[in-house]
Amino acid sequence: MTANIYLTGFMGSGKSVIAKRLSKKLGFVAKDVDKEIELREKMKIVKIFEQYGEAYFRKKETSVIREYEGKNKLVISCGGGAVLKEENVFHMKKSGIVVLLVAPPKTIYQRVKNNQNRPLLNGNMNMEYIERLMAEREQAYIRAADIQVMTDRKTEEEVCEEILKKIKNLKKRKISFDFSKEV
Repeated sequence: MTANIYLTGFMGSGKSVIAKRLSKKLGFVAKDVDKEIELREKMKIVKIFEQYGEAYFRKKETSVIREYEGKNKLVISCGGGAVLKEENVFHMKKSGIVVLLVAPPKTIYQRVKNNQNRPLLNGNMNMEYIERLMAEREQAYIRAADIQVMTDRKTEEEVCEEILKKIKNLKKRKISFDFSKEV
């Protein structure tokens, strides 16, 4: 496997943690789109949103994702809103497999409730808002995903194993499909 693996999903679904674990397991390099933007901008995401707005951040996000397209053997943790932009999905699919990590709103809330680095939740740190935002993004997540993995009540290792199993099955289906077209 040399393609990139893009981890998508709502904030708190486990993308960053799983990217680190999965990259070690595969001998790939872990990348975090949000962290890369923070390094380049020399400020936290919250400050970027405050100072320049979400549209500015989304442009930076697209720029980073496009750069990963020319590389391989990366496990990339994408921001929670990355799949909302079709251009991002195009670049992800062009160079890898898009994995949607899923957790229920209650789990998401428990994971993020004490985190102040979630600009879209600042002032909206409650279950109702999380449920609404998740529902608004659901179709974009599903359309972008090649595979989906539930992270709730699973260890990091269990999530990684499930991802690898589903990728293997996905690749088998694509190979057999491609082969049958050539015959």
